Amino acid sequence: MSLAAPVTLRGTHAALEPLAIVHAAELAEAAQDGELWRAWYTFVPPPERMAAEIARRLALQEAGTMLPFTVRDAAGRAVGMTTFMNIDSVHRRVEIGSTWVARSVQRSALNTECKLMLLTHAFDTLDCIAVEFRTHFFNLQSRRAIERLGAKQDGILRNHSRASDGTLRDTVVFSIIQSEWPTVRSHLRWQLYKPR
Repeated sequence: MSLAAPVTLRGTHAALEPLAIVHAAELAEAAQDGELWRAWYTFVPPPERMAAEIARRLALQEAGTMLPFTVRDAAGRAVGMTTFMNIDSVHRRVEIGSTWVARSVQRSALNTECKLMLLTHAFDTLDCIAVEFRTHFFNLQSRRAIERLGAKQDGILRNHSRASDGTLRDTVVFSIIQSEWPTVRSHLRWQLYKPR
């Protein structure tokens, strides 16, 4: 199976469906929940640029380097986007990134379940040898969330890229490797289903 082949993944708290241009209005509304595009250390498209961002991601999918998803909550509402990106089909590696969800569903079971579904698909269906996560050094919320998944920090790429505002970005790189997946899977299932 191609690492960029569209697929729908369903759980109890969330569903991931292939991103489509018809999702633009719903996703623009989701981004307004928390005015997510205002965070300087990450990129969330502002509502008026949502359709252009979807088109960009779909072009990368066509090129075989990205598999973008619309994130839906249990009620079927579009609440964000996520992707497999920087797809390396030769070495069977993907990065989970370009992820954002509406403020009202952050720090909820939805995000944990999304990551569990993505990692399960990557390791169990696509036979990936590693899944990577990257985030801005100053995106502390994202760094903590990635660590809670069970990913390990590989390092920091200093002055890795330039942001749209001209600032230089240090990128923190994390990964989960194939041999760690069974333990990480048990950990994520516990996080998702533990008594509250």
